[in-house]
Amino acid sequence: MTIVDQPVDVLLSDGTTVQLRPIRPDDAPDIVAMHSRFSERTRYLRYFSPYPRIPERDLRRFTHVDHRDREAFVVLAGDRIVAVGRYERLGPQSPEAEVAFVVEDAYQGRGIGSVLLEHLADAARRYGIVHFVAEVLPANGAMLRVFADFGYQVQRQYADGVVHLSFPIAPTEATLEVQRGREHRTEARSIARLLAPQAIAVYGASATGQGVGAAVLGHLRDSGFTGAIVPVHPSAPVVAGLPAYPSAAAAGTPVDLAVVAVAPEAVTEVVADAAAAGAHGLVVISAGFAESGPAGAAAQRALVRAAHRAGMRVVGPNCLGVANTDPAVRLNATLAPVLPAPGRVGVFSQSGAFGVALLAEASRRGLGLSSFVSAGNRADVSGNDLLQYWQDDPGTDVITLYLETFGNPRKFARLARRIGRSKPVVALASLARPVGVGEGPPLDAAAVSALFAQSGVIRVDTVAELLDVGVLLAGQPLPAGRRVAVVGNSSALTGLAATACAANELTVAAGYPVDVGPRAGAAEFAAALAGAAGDDEVDAVVAVFAPPLPGQLTDSEGDFTAALPDAVTAGKPVVATFLAGRVPAGVPAYPSVEEAVRALGRVAAYADWLRRPPGALPALERVDAAAGQAALRADGGDVAALLRAYGIDMVASVPAGSADEAVVAAGRLGWPVAVKAAAPGLRHRLDLGAVRLDLADEPALRRAYAEMAPVFGADVLVQPMVPPGVACVVEVREDPAFGPVVGFGLGGVATELLGDRAWRAVPLTDRDAAELVDEPRAAPLLRGHRGAAPVDRAALADLLVRVGRLADEQPRVRALTLNPVLARPDGLTVLHATLGTGVEASRPDTGPRRL
Repeated sequence: MTIVDQPVDVLLSDGTTVQLRPIRPDDAPDIVAMHSRFSERTRYLRYFSPYPRIPERDLRRFTHVDHRDREAFVVLAGDRIVAVGRYERLGPQSPEAEVAFVVEDAYQGRGIGSVLLEHLADAARRYGIVHFVAEVLPANGAMLRVFADFGYQVQRQYADGVVHLSFPIAPTEATLEVQRGREHRTEARSIARLLAPQAIAVYGASATGQGVGAAVLGHLRDSGFTGAIVPVHPSAPVVAGLPAYPSAAAAGTPVDLAVVAVAPEAVTEVVADAAAAGAHGLVVISAGFAESGPAGAAAQRALVRAAHRAGMRVVGPNCLGVANTDPAVRLNATLAPVLPAPGRVGVFSQSGAFGVALLAEASRRGLGLSSFVSAGNRADVSGNDLLQYWQDDPGTDVITLYLETFGNPRKFARLARRIGRSKPVVALASLARPVGVGEGPPLDAAAVSALFAQSGVIRVDTVAELLDVGVLLAGQPLPAGRRVAVVGNSSALTGLAATACAANELTVAAGYPVDVGPRAGAAEFAAALAGAAGDDEVDAVVAVFAPPLPGQLTDSEGDFTAALPDAVTAGKPVVATFLAGRVPAGVPAYPSVEEAVRALGRVAAYADWLRRPPGALPALERVDAAAGQAALRADGGDVAALLRAYGIDMVASVPAGSADEAVVAAGRLGWPVAVKAAAPGLRHRLDLGAVRLDLADEPALRRAYAEMAPVFGADVLVQPMVPPGVACVVEVREDPAFGPVVGFGLGGVATELLGDRAWRAVPLTDRDAAELVDEPRAAPLLRGHRGAAPVDRAALADLLVRVGRLADEQPRVRALTLNPVLARPDGLTVLHATLGTGVEASRPDTGPRRL
């Protein structure tokens, strides 16, 4: 959400950055200067007249707005205003406003109009404006297209030589699709310019050949970069055998990318020099920024502000660099002296040191690289930007990520869910939570893996596993199911493989494992593998081989690696563990059986996700977000009213502080009743005696109260009796990595002790909700257990979707627990709920586009 006096940086369609902010009275001279740069045609199309200069009265009206009924935003390229957009309410309290904007000629056709319209509509909605109107000359085709292409339902009328437009500005699926499509194209374009530069300036390379800058320059030169390399040095005429220049512009060649390895205090000067040479981006390898403390963090913010003001994006600082193995580019602007061979796997690493290890291990494993980016402190360019780029990159088939933290988890989930339908995404994500970040206990590894899997992301735990999965995805087809044929020449190895299959939720196909025996030759082994690969009841093959005893087989009989190629041609994935011999190229090889099967299990789970249809966000009745917001207060709020605003009814609960008050409450609610200890942690503890059920009359209630009060305190809750059911728990938690998440599990001490909860990030689709209901280990109790009737699982799924919608739309809700929820064959009942609120949590993936 754009806030008055808070500038935001936005990307244009060509990948450059500009700043957008509310207009100020002191912008008047710059508005006049921009107007003077307009062509006569631009002035006429905007003002319907020549309008050669802005009268003082108009200028004051343009620059003095109340940021409510009248709003205006300016767009700045550097320090120069290049566009302005405004709306003006059509009368006091009118739901309509007139919108207009104008863009300087040199910046037209770069997406500024659509960005202005997004931010103006967002600002207007906050003050009750629901419709925009506009008047456009028929000759102004570009402006008409801005409105027509946005996804709004635009009504047109032509009168008196002017096109009159009117449209509602509420977000719809169509407008969000348009907005996200533009976001994808602009972010992908900004990264493409970084990874395929025509000329690179290198700052900080010493003439002696020592230091980080010299190392990067040497790697760039030795990689055979196809463009121009411009070392920038204050005095040396030659650096690393290349002509050097005192400034990048002095080389006389337009520079696309600047690689920076200078001291932090010199970076601001470098930004200005690179901008003067026309650079589109910076790769800042220098350390000493946010990772070094508050002063470094301030320097990092200044770096990004300066770069964005100059239209540039920033990789880093404190990063390893960027690489692109495309033969047309051959870019190695990293601290790694040698890159993996060219291939079709994109690699993103947040950590520079980790990136070095990752590239070295990828080279050893033979994993081919398409491009590589190390983001370091991730001050600007993040993993989300790379996802946008790799989605359409024809040279990348598999995406691998190392993530220490998430800058925008909601956006990551949204992008991964979309991109994962065409390209697998593998992520090594740390479970560690930064000190002081997040409320409540962190999610365990199983919960984190489930949250990744919700978006189709394959989560792994180690570098080795990241590469294990990457090698398999890069060279093999996806399995059509989970049936695995295990073929080997050692009963010990085939037994280990079968055990590993069970541990990774794979099924050993009927008739397998096949053990050809230690005396079998290569021909017998090849026949067994070919038979397994051709078996219609098999989806994947695990080949395991132990070397025969010396002299047991002839040389021709012992070439077992030759047995693999025929099996690979069957169109099914084959993984191999050969304890001797080198596996042929194209067959993923693993040092142990367990690693091979684990990688296959990860990939099979992803293939399952692909086969399931994507879920949809259900249309919900009885939802009133405004009423839900009104129910919230800084100290909590009215939880019953909040749930009611989302169509969730909670059983009436009357507090009582004495037996007499409890009797009065029961009379009002109707007998029989339940009496419960008022403390939130005791309201469902039937096992402790804190809950007394089915109290049919006053004597029974008084006896129960007399027994409870000395143990649990005088305060109790009185509720009407409801039909019994299976006790369930629904939770909302604000997770620092994933944002708001919804958890579901069955009630009871045992399940709480075991942490038997399933989790999904909001918003929940119908598929997410159904999977949540079925995922807990105790879920069979919901489907009917030992003769019990199955509960209404559709009602539980509907409840979860509603809770997810609540968590998504109410950022002040930091914690919410519905406990217990009684599920029955004919529906469900929510007995109790507790609510925790706080300051409005950030929702960075909502609202108009911004960096």
